[in-house]
Amino acid sequence: MPNVALYNIAGEEIGKVKLSEEIFGHEVNEAVLHTVVTAYLANQRQETQSALTRAEVSGGGIKPWRQKGTGRARQGSIRAPQWIKGGVVFAPKPRDFSKKVNKKMKAQAFRSALSTKLADNELIVLDQLVLAEAKTKAMASILKNLNCNQKTLLVVAGEAEDANVVNVLRASGNIANLTVVNASLANVYQLVANVNVVATKDAIKQIEEAYAQ
Repeated sequence: MPNVALYNIAGEEIGKVKLSEEIFGHEVNEAVLHTVVTAYLANQRQETQSALTRAEVSGGGIKPWRQKGTGRARQGSIRAPQWIKGGVVFAPKPRDFSKKVNKKMKAQAFRSALSTKLADNELIVLDQLVLAEAKTKAMASILKNLNCNQKTLLVVAGEAEDANVVNVLRASGNIANLTVVNASLANVYQLVANVNVVATKDAIKQIEEAYAQ
């Protein structure tokens, strides 16, 4: 079982914590990681881009002028693409970019991402994270104590209605490059997109229970 340092919010090492070998010592599968991350990004696309073709634009049912004898170029409709307010050639239409990934592959990618963070010394485990007040200054001080000066993912445990979780979320709202997520909602993209992953001991326990094979 991998052992990692356990820190308090002052940035002091106060002990060690054992992590699950099957989750944090998993063999890294980069192909699965890539598949899951690209699927996640594809599923975030809104797919709402749309424009009207000449068949969908209103008007233009009559020929604007006769074919010959006017001296002007022949025209068949005022809604042809070259006209103002005409239809768009090859107009973009809503598309479905979504990709499906099975649960087994998602779980494998999640274990690979956590194992990579641990191997790269980018995983920090906190004994607990308790804020008496929702103060941005207090959260910024904690991040400074932990030397988290790059993009950071903060993983917490507890219900969204818990007073402490609410304080943590409010205190983190105005800090750049900081994302706060509940352990039950963390995903592979968040782990990969952030340099540092800071998780409370309770959050680690929740993850190990959820992803145990």
